[in-house]
Amino acid sequence: MAAPAVEGDTRSAPMLLVADPDAGLIQQLATALEAEGVDVTGAVDGAQALLQAGALNPDAVLISSSLPIVGPVEFVRAVRLARAVPVLLGIDFGGDTEQALQALEAGATACVARPYRVHELLPLVQAAFRRQGDHRVVLTIGDVELDVSAYQVKVAGTIVHLPLREFELLHYLMRNADRTVTREQIMRHVWHSTDTISTNTIAVHVKRLRARLGDDEDKMIQTVRGVGYRLVSG
Repeated sequence: MAAPAVEGDTRSAPMLLVADPDAGLIQQLATALEAEGVDVTGAVDGAQALLQAGALNPDAVLISSSLPIVGPVEFVRAVRLARAVPVLLGIDFGGDTEQALQALEAGATACVARPYRVHELLPLVQAAFRRQGDHRVVLTIGDVELDVSAYQVKVAGTIVHLPLREFELLHYLMRNADRTVTREQIMRHVWHSTDTISTNTIAVHVKRLRARLGDDEDKMIQTVRGVGYRLVSG
């Protein structure tokens, strides 16, 4: 794993803090991500992770739902008192759904699959790193407010929890407000892929996003038939 950063140091690469009781899993993930240019530092319990989060100021944090000593919900609450760093919660297949919901309510950014998938984590960490230099970290259109650095969305002042893909989709549409974006552009910038993704897959995510935003009549996110979508600011 990469050496710890010095306080006040300007990093040239993104840093991810991984807190997981499985040290072997941390090492495997570190090896894979560091090959992609991401610095990874690890902690095997929540207490150690809180210390590292304060000392190292990582760009993103990934914690296991089975984090010992200081559990995931308590960890998220403690971090949220000081920072808006994205916190991803790693959930095993068939894991504790109630605990995941509590962590999201406490301010966790989103849930990701455990064992961890590099292709899922990499774009999130890279995006968090890029946003450190972005002075406009809050986008607001109508009643919708999107906090880029915190991975948080509010509708009329109420926090709305979005899955990662829907958050990235909303972020992309808001950055391109009042412009039509094609399905190909969405595939490239949201799915981070040049492979063919069915139009139905994108349509399903748009439909779910509209429902979460209360856009029941499709007035905010409009379908441009045969082309793509447009988010209307007015």
